[in-house]
Amino acid sequence: MRKEKLSRWLLAIPMMILAIATIYPMVYAVNISLKSRREYVLDRLGPTTEIMFSNYVDAWVQADMGRYYINSIIVTVASVAIILLLSSMAGYSLSHLTFRGSRVAFLLILATMMVPFQVIMVPLIKVLSDMGLLDSYLGLITAYVSQFLPFTVFFMTAYYHGIPKEITEAARVDGNGLWGVWGRIMLPIGRPALLSMGILNALFCWNDILIALLIMQSPANRTVMVGVSALRGQYPDNVPTYLAGILLVVLPLVVVYIIFQRQITAGVTAGATKG
Repeated sequence: MRKEKLSRWLLAIPMMILAIATIYPMVYAVNISLKSRREYVLDRLGPTTEIMFSNYVDAWVQADMGRYYINSIIVTVASVAIILLLSSMAGYSLSHLTFRGSRVAFLLILATMMVPFQVIMVPLIKVLSDMGLLDSYLGLITAYVSQFLPFTVFFMTAYYHGIPKEITEAARVDGNGLWGVWGRIMLPIGRPALLSMGILNALFCWNDILIALLIMQSPANRTVMVGVSALRGQYPDNVPTYLAGILLVVLPLVVVYIIFQRQITAGVTAGATKG
């Protein structure tokens, strides 16, 4: 019994330290965002004595966060929809269809995952510029799809590979074509993995700064992360307002994760075991 209790404490203590290290920055940011500028200068670590919700109003209105939210929502929703559609079809093709070059195509997809974005950054911007897609929703959506699609295809291929081929063959015998098998069989079965990949890719697109900063050059087309980064320049000596803007950006991510945390875990675990 003593050894069992000791082993539990040895596991619990590092987890408690990790939890505190993860939660404390958020608590600190919330506390600072509710302080006045004067109170922040006089006492940075102490709890706030006067709650200043006006910091959130200033960050939202004066920094035009509403426009940035709309830009990020449009780009994120469109990018994730295209990524899920293409990855589901590609995953079905690479896992259940036999055609010449399928193995090479899969290896090429894996190879693209090994290339850092910094390596293809300049060629990508040059191609988008030649196509007239810089500073546009379509250009940023194209960049996100090209950047995040390979991993999603790899994940969906691994997930679909665990589905017995007898199921798809039986569907073909019942009169379904390729599109029928994909739409009626593979999509419903792959819903947990698609949900997990959809949430993860939405987080990637929402949190991105580098790609959006390179492509969306005009202030009106900034995404929310680029906008909150520029907020620091607008309020260099007003840290509470800056942190209020950061929390406004982070809040949707926290809500999404709290709501879908079970689905994310289930989908990722299923993908790992089925692969």
